[in-house]
Amino acid sequence: MCSPACIDFVTRAVTRDEVAGKRVLEVGSRNVNGSARRIIESMRPAEYVGVDIEAAPEVDVICDIEKLDETFDAESFDLVVTTEVMEHVRDWRRAVSNLKRMCRPGGVVLVTTRSYGFAYHGYPFDYWRYELSDMRGLFGDCAVEALEADTRDPGVFMKARKPLAFQERRLDSHLLYSIVLDRRAKNISDEDTRPARLLRVRLRERVRRALRSLKRTFVPRVRREYRDAIGRWGAI
Repeated sequence: MCSPACIDFVTRAVTRDEVAGKRVLEVGSRNVNGSARRIIESMRPAEYVGVDIEAAPEVDVICDIEKLDETFDAESFDLVVTTEVMEHVRDWRRAVSNLKRMCRPGGVVLVTTRSYGFAYHGYPFDYWRYELSDMRGLFGDCAVEALEADTRDPGVFMKARKPLAFQERRLDSHLLYSIVLDRRAKNISDEDTRPARLLRVRLRERVRRALRSLKRTFVPRVRREYRDAIGRWGAI
């Protein structure tokens, strides 16, 4: 999954020297609404491995991000890419840890994901929202070389390099905003993911989208009418 803005970031952030003759791992490689694979493969990696939770033409290995360490050797890829996946992963701490674990020292981890304000999209689930400050904290044990907000939709893009002398930072105390709980939290419980709860989340988000749409259309109209009224009053 990769939006046009995401593809643009990958194009700008990844260099040929970081790919040519190297091993690349893409986590969440199924092409739903775009893919960075063609861009990266054009830089001639030695191997490109795409993983996802279900079979698809772009998926080489069926594997959950939370189980990467059970499928691949640690520090076996030079570039680890995951686009529009992290918001869907319930155990985000293990996911972040596995991205770092798969990357060789001196290699690059590239992440794009969604921020607060982006609509609920359960494919099949949707749990978290990440801000620029979150990415700085989660990858504070790496050298963050690029960190941007998506200018088209609420989201963040990040490129980080794993240090040669890497020491992983514990993230036990970090809180992320959960779209399910509507607040920052450490974890999401089984109770929080029951169908009835998720239905309430969808309804809540629909109401919020409707209110935002009303605000975008109604408020400017009221302002225009107010200015016109003041103008007419001043002309009397």
